[in-house]
Amino acid sequence: MVDLLFAVNATAPIILKVAVGYFLKRIGLISADVAKAMNKLVFRAFLPAMLFLNMYKIESFSDIDFSFVWYTLGATVVLFLVALALVMVMTKDNPRRGALLQSVFRANYALVGIPLATSLFGEEGGIMATVLSAFIVPVFNTLAVVGLSLFSSNKKPSVKKVLVGIAKNPLTDSIALGFVVLGIRAIFVKTGITFRLSDLTPIYKTLSNLSSVATPLALIVLGAQFELSAIPELKRYITFGVLARNLAVPLIGLGVAYLFGCFSGAEFATFVAVFCTPVAVSSVPMAQEMDADVSLAGQLVVWTTVFSAASIFLASYILKLLGVF
Repeated sequence: MVDLLFAVNATAPIILKVAVGYFLKRIGLISADVAKAMNKLVFRAFLPAMLFLNMYKIESFSDIDFSFVWYTLGATVVLFLVALALVMVMTKDNPRRGALLQSVFRANYALVGIPLATSLFGEEGGIMATVLSAFIVPVFNTLAVVGLSLFSSNKKPSVKKVLVGIAKNPLTDSIALGFVVLGIRAIFVKTGITFRLSDLTPIYKTLSNLSSVATPLALIVLGAQFELSAIPELKRYITFGVLARNLAVPLIGLGVAYLFGCFSGAEFATFVAVFCTPVAVSSVPMAQEMDADVSLAGQLVVWTTVFSAASIFLASYILKLLGVF
């Protein structure tokens, strides 16, 4: 019962914020044009601020066995490649292919994953999850740019266009800037300089405020763009996305890790955070920016979020039975 309540508590606030956005649209407080503009703002300002601060808050990478990081990155790339082949079979519609592709490999790690890992394995799980975020979030965003670029038009994809898309992606750039700041901080520590970014109180507080807006606003905007009328037309694709994200990915990601038999409970907490969480909310503004099917992307976020309560509960319960947690 405790595990079930945890799963519900982890996902219910997300669903409720989406519901608020849908309600605000229904009563006319958020129009389609306003929602689109707000989506752009989330993608280019608020989410980058959040990711940058998440990077900055990482204390140290020392004394960490990175095998769990390499496993997660490798599994994510494999899932991306498998999904790429599957979506090519599912539909000939390139915008829908891009949205479906994101639904398979891209987890809502920053929003749900890190708190989830902390709840599953305490402070140690939270530390592992934060370290992993420095690697998995850039990989999620880079693969998303690659996949969406491949399906951005009927023309032959350009390597230059993909690379430019990665370089110009605000989410990837914010992570890269975070690495730079961490490097500077490491130099300061070695040379005895006590100054930190957090000492610039007005700047740091502004970044913190922007960061705190990212998640709730992204979810509200998602709700404002949600259309119940689109479900019948997209039912086949929604079913594919839910089965892939909430069933196949957890079975593969956690099952293979368990067969390796070399990962700790804290590391498995990060695997649950990556493989059992719903599709990333940021997949919707990115879909809008790169001409993918925004409606389908939004539907996939909502429905994988609803069903993630079951996948999170089952994963944590089974891992406890197996003695992992």
